[in-house]
Amino acid sequence: MASAVIRFCALLLVAGVCFADVSELPPVTEVCLGCICQAISGCKQGLQCEGETCGLFRITWGYWADAGKPTINGLSPDAPDAYSSCTVDPYCAAQTVQNYMKRFGQDCNGDGVVNCYDYMAIHKKGGYGCTGELPFNYVNVFNQCINVFAQYRS
Repeated sequence: MASAVIRFCALLLVAGVCFADVSELPPVTEVCLGCICQAISGCKQGLQCEGETCGLFRITWGYWADAGKPTINGLSPDAPDAYSSCTVDPYCAAQTVQNYMKRFGQDCNGDGVVNCYDYMAIHKKGGYGCTGELPFNYVNVFNQCINVFAQYRS
């Protein structure tokens, strides 16, 4: 698990360094994105669309639309494959999550701060339902991932 998340975080970090707008930092750290990815899909590279969700972050069309319909390669957001092309691309999917959190970021667990745990809840339950009960396995995998990275910081 750790090596897949580390690879994903490294990929996002390189993209972030190359394309970052330093005037506005993204709300979700690379580690947090990686752990959300691990919890929601196992962060398996190459995930396509299955049912109503697509890609590493298992993004729905509504989530993508609420995030501003980001696209890749200058594709129009109205193109028939704009949603699926973005959500199966790791960079565009991560940007979708960042945009969604900019819009819906809030303190879901009532601890007085908006942090990775809140973003994890928002990602799973949506911007209006993040205070609801979360699936045990989702939270467990997320917490294990966060704990692995906490060990690296020590």
